[in-house]
Amino acid sequence: MTRMPAAFIGHGNPMNALERNRYTEAWRAFGRSVPRPRAVLVVSAHWYVHATAVTAMAQPRTIHDLFGFPRELFQVEYPAPGLPELVDQVADVVRPTWVGADLDSWGIDHGAWSVLRHVFPEADVPVVQLSINALKPADYHLQLGAALAPLREDGVLVLGSGNVVHDLGGVSRALPDAGFDWARRFDDAARELMLTDPGGVGRLDGHRDFDLAVPTPDHFLPLLYVAALAGASGETADVLVDGYSYGSLSMTSYTVGATVPDAGGSGFAAPLPDDPPADGANI
Repeated sequence: MTRMPAAFIGHGNPMNALERNRYTEAWRAFGRSVPRPRAVLVVSAHWYVHATAVTAMAQPRTIHDLFGFPRELFQVEYPAPGLPELVDQVADVVRPTWVGADLDSWGIDHGAWSVLRHVFPEADVPVVQLSINALKPADYHLQLGAALAPLREDGVLVLGSGNVVHDLGGVSRALPDAGFDWARRFDDAARELMLTDPGGVGRLDGHRDFDLAVPTPDHFLPLLYVAALAGASGETADVLVDGYSYGSLSMTSYTVGATVPDAGGSGFAAPLPDDPPADGANI
């Protein structure tokens, strides 16, 4: 079987689930370009818990784990099937790391469905989520990501969903489609590593802007899984699309092992809502 690509998607504002803009068009182009996966294994910023677990239900529910957004966003459903047998396969390839089977507590969260409804709009590809263990350091996530590499040889597309730069406390209404200097510096440093030495992404915690760009690790850690997969196979990443939102959010997305024609280019941000996210809105 052909090795499946992997990708990290900067998902940004959940309203992208309903928008057609240059970001979502790039996500769609990626979905059209890849072989049909046996399943998608999603590492989403929004399943950030005190355990390492994999969803094991045959029909995962669509979770509306957000607030401060229009009602139409809460009406979105993404009825993709699960793939319960993938739990045992994940547990096997990552041994001796322990992975639990989540039978009913989670499903498909908005970090996953806001992207997947563009990547695979028919919701006909099985979706399984791997939680981010909040108790573990960056090295743990890099090692776990590398251990997932054999899944790519068996038809599984690994998709990280988060944001390289994600500081909701720093959003600026004056910068709807631009990034602060510190955000651009950090995003550029991450890009250089992803394109030349993905395994080095774990060293970004020493960057002078790390604390501003990554005030909490949840949105950054999904990048480490995709970086580690690239490193494990001797590959580098390609930029799928990039841009900034409200100064303190990076929309940069990467692919590994994919050729995506007309992905959307770079340098210009997508149309965004007139107002920044509400205070405390979960994106």
